[in-house]
Amino acid sequence: MSRKFLAEFLGTAVLVFFGVGVATLSFGFGADGASFAAGVVATALAFGLTLMALAYSLGPISGCHVNPAVTIGALVAGRISLRGAVGYWIAQFLGGIVGALGLWGVFSSSPLYGRTTTGLGTDGWGAASHIHIGAGGAFATETILTALFVLVILSVTSKTAHVATAAMVIGLTLTAVHLVGIPITGTSVNPARALGPALIVGGTAIRQVWLFIVAPLVGGVLAALIYRVFHPANGDPAN
Repeated sequence: MSRKFLAEFLGTAVLVFFGVGVATLSFGFGADGASFAAGVVATALAFGLTLMALAYSLGPISGCHVNPAVTIGALVAGRISLRGAVGYWIAQFLGGIVGALGLWGVFSSSPLYGRTTTGLGTDGWGAASHIHIGAGGAFATETILTALFVLVILSVTSKTAHVATAAMVIGLTLTAVHLVGIPITGTSVNPARALGPALIVGGTAIRQVWLFIVAPLVGGVLAALIYRVFHPANGDPAN
């Protein structure tokens, strides 16, 4: 289990470092050339491609959840024990914090970086949202996007799925989720990804981070319940 926890810790840290890193470069430093659409695409691809690489490399070790919402979905679906899930959650949240700290340490060496002005790819609603969406809309968005994402993961890693292409499908799904979610909330769908940067940036980000922890967990549970309707306990698709 220690190898699994270490894999989850490392994987989450890497996902945050690369994904949030591209988000900060695009929307904080302006590396997108003042093109919001370019920043959205770049960030979505960064998260998706990083997760795809992690799934291929860490999947055989821990299943490469690297996301508390995925773990709670696996727990409800009967794929992991409660003890194992708690260990995964601890490793993932610590990994998210360490990944964010590492990224902040790198960016802090730039004279152009300001923790409160450049930020660190945090999520938000209201004034912190590109479309100024309200808290209710943000909660619904995060729940729906996470439910879709986790449902895909549970489905492509079932006994009847084609394992060789699972990582590719999961990575592309995360990319699609970010393409929709970034203009709305910044896209969390991952409580560990949301908490790490928010702890560093503080202010509005830390006051709003609860939504980006709770909503993805709700989405993960919802995905597992839907999955259990279509996939019985033996792993075969329901008629």
